[in-house]
Amino acid sequence: MTVIGTIDRPITHDPQKLAPMTSSTSEPSGSATPDVTTIGANASRQNRTREMQLIPEAMARAHMHERLREADAERQAVRLVAARRMQRRAERVSLRARRALAMAVMH
Repeated sequence: MTVIGTIDRPITHDPQKLAPMTSSTSEPSGSATPDVTTIGANASRQNRTREMQLIPEAMARAHMHERLREADAERQAVRLVAARRMQRRAERVSLRARRALAMAVMH
């Protein structure tokens, strides 16, 4: 019993075991218009699909970049506040030392 495969259900999926395609004898060779190539369409569709799959990753990367920038700005602000606090403290200590020196010289 010989089973004939169809296009949808081939006997085998191994391309080496498939029968070679032959041209039809009812159609003269070279008379057919060239097949429309959909390689570009498939490639762009596949590329779009890949881009769609990568969108969440890109959004997460952008979100993380924004959070890092905010954290850096926050650290810079904290450093600035600490520097101003230390500067005021140093000015007060300097004034106390100047007063102490003045009192020591006067007495």
